[in-house]
Amino acid sequence: MTKEFEVGFEGRLPATPAACWRAITVDAGSWSWPITYEPWVGGRETGLTFHGGEVTAWRPHEHFATRCDQDDWFNRLDYTFEPDGDGTYLKFAHRGVFLDDWDTNYDACRRHTAFYYHSLGEYLAHFAGREVTYAMTEAPESSAAADGFTRLKKALGIREDVQVGEHAAGGVVDYAAAGFVGVRTEHSLLRLYGRNAFGWPIGVGRHHFAPIDAAAEERGWAARLAEIFA
Repeated sequence: MTKEFEVGFEGRLPATPAACWRAITVDAGSWSWPITYEPWVGGRETGLTFHGGEVTAWRPHEHFATRCDQDDWFNRLDYTFEPDGDGTYLKFAHRGVFLDDWDTNYDACRRHTAFYYHSLGEYLAHFAGREVTYAMTEAPESSAAADGFTRLKKALGIREDVQVGEHAAGGVVDYAAAGFVGVRTEHSLLRLYGRNAFGWPIGVGRHHFAPIDAAAEERGWAARLAEIFA
């Protein structure tokens, strides 16, 4: 049985509407994951959903929206950008349908959204405009155990009750919430997704804003996570 949901974000971002617009419509891999949009109403969205979608609003620096409608399922995003001094007040709404396990999926979507839009603010404040190399490594299935996130944090030298502003894992902790930790270094954002809270394997995302050997970096994280969750 399908059931609709809505989550969102509303708040001030430390950049102009033009910079925020670019971060969301062009540079999504710098704070969430790579998504591409053809820059016109009716343009194709690729990477946001499995099916792909369509741009339904494209007013640069003001209003942007997309949709994907598939039979009894849909996914729709809507953004409004308002100047706010030297920053931007962003209103974001995400509406869609979950096909099963509504409570778990809604909780996961709500908590991931909060983390992603915090990461957007970190990107705009510290790395805006810099070229990014994005990577996401999923830990082994065993990481879905109840103690999975605790094991990951311990292995990375992050205290169980870590607080924002502490130094850990080679940088400063910029986000600390149940099941999620963000660490900002001089040239990267490290994002730890404790998806074991939802019965799923843990994910470790990285946004690198300096040149790296992407293949070697990915192999290193895959080996490290395999060892942690052996």
